[in-house]
Amino acid sequence: MRFEAITWDRLGDLLAERVTTLKTADDGPWPRVAFDGAPAARPEDLAERVAGALRVRGRPSLVVGTEGFLRPASLRLEHGRQDVEAYYDGWYDTGALWREVFGPLDPDGNGRVLPDLWDPATDRATRSPHVPLPPGGVLLLHGPLLLRHWFPFDLSVHVSLSPGALRRRTPESGHWTLPAFERYEREADPAGTADVLVRADDPRHPAWHG
Repeated sequence: MRFEAITWDRLGDLLAERVTTLKTADDGPWPRVAFDGAPAARPEDLAERVAGALRVRGRPSLVVGTEGFLRPASLRLEHGRQDVEAYYDGWYDTGALWREVFGPLDPDGNGRVLPDLWDPATDRATRSPHVPLPPGGVLLLHGPLLLRHWFPFDLSVHVSLSPGALRRRTPESGHWTLPAFERYEREADPAGTADVLVRADDPRHPAWHG
């Protein structure tokens, strides 16, 4: 696989250009884009860059993070604060993501997306209002472990870190999650299945293939 050196700004522009010509798989009016990566890879930064590049092009978008769809602590931490299996399979409320984010963007949906559901700091519902995304508007969803849930993405971007870089850039308090990302690599092969692969071992000098 051949990678090309690039700047983050240029990558944001290229992805925005690609999104503007993207045809949805279900012929619906709302393209859905994944920015997948471990927290240390900061996929949210790339999602925000693409949102900015789309804005310049007059294309509306909505950035949504899966951290706003964590399960309540009573469920998420039922087996302890550092249970790898729970982190891999039970931390994120995928049912709520299907219902509140993807459902409204079905071809016959109303385009009203819930940007977040649960605040992990207060462990309470956010009570955020739904955000209307006009036809042609783009969903930019970012978070870890995204490409194992069969979400209906029209374009997927995986921000990749080598095992060494992932360990270095993950705070020590989060090292317990590393086996979950090893399992994700084995079972979901995000680098092999994503439409666009970004290498970010050196955050100053990314490279991409896509």
